[in-house]
Amino acid sequence: MIRSNVALFFKIMQANSRLWRCCGALAVVAMCLAGSNQANAAPLPSPAPANAVHHYSAEKSVALARAQIGVTLTYDSAYTVIAYPNGDVSKDKGVCTDVIIRALRGQGIDLQQLVHEDMRRAFSQYPTRWKQKQPDPNIDHRRVLNLETFMRRKGRNLPVNKNPRDYRAGDWVTWRLGETQLPHIGMVSDRTAEDGTPLIIHNIGNGAQEENALFEFPIVGHFRWK
Repeated sequence: MIRSNVALFFKIMQANSRLWRCCGALAVVAMCLAGSNQANAAPLPSPAPANAVHHYSAEKSVALARAQIGVTLTYDSAYTVIAYPNGDVSKDKGVCTDVIIRALRGQGIDLQQLVHEDMRRAFSQYPTRWKQKQPDPNIDHRRVLNLETFMRRKGRNLPVNKNPRDYRAGDWVTWRLGETQLPHIGMVSDRTAEDGTPLIIHNIGNGAQEENALFEFPIVGHFRWK
């Protein structure tokens, strides 16, 4: 099922080149380097205190991620101008990063604003493969590579290994898919497969799903909010 979803994922991307944008495809893919969308990006908003009050719970993160199953039905990462802060595309669609974004937003944690403000402070520390000259709050938080950078800058990265017991419910895991090494992200579930491997809640091409995918692909990042 997971492998068939990956095949569907790449088929969708071939039909819509902009799907590479939100998961931070490699620089060798020329379609990701197109700058036309950046020229139309919304103006930079004024700085504001980000997420002043929130109550994080790993358990609630998993519940909010799982609640997206049956609601987010498709993978669609076409560049979209959204509100700021707390902006989102239609709930019936999204990308892998949106599973994480929506799970935290349900707890008062807006990754859109947090990532944007960190990029304003340290733009040079973030990936440059999209040839942006400034942060773009419409898309930056929806890119896997930016979320990896943000979490590492906050000291929330953990060792990567193949011990299933080290992956707790609510953790984020990032992978690289296929020959193009496409970045992907998902959340560790509180449920396990028969062999004890934690399930993953993610959108890998067929909407939000909960699957035995933790060790299906090469893991490159392991993160924990707290």
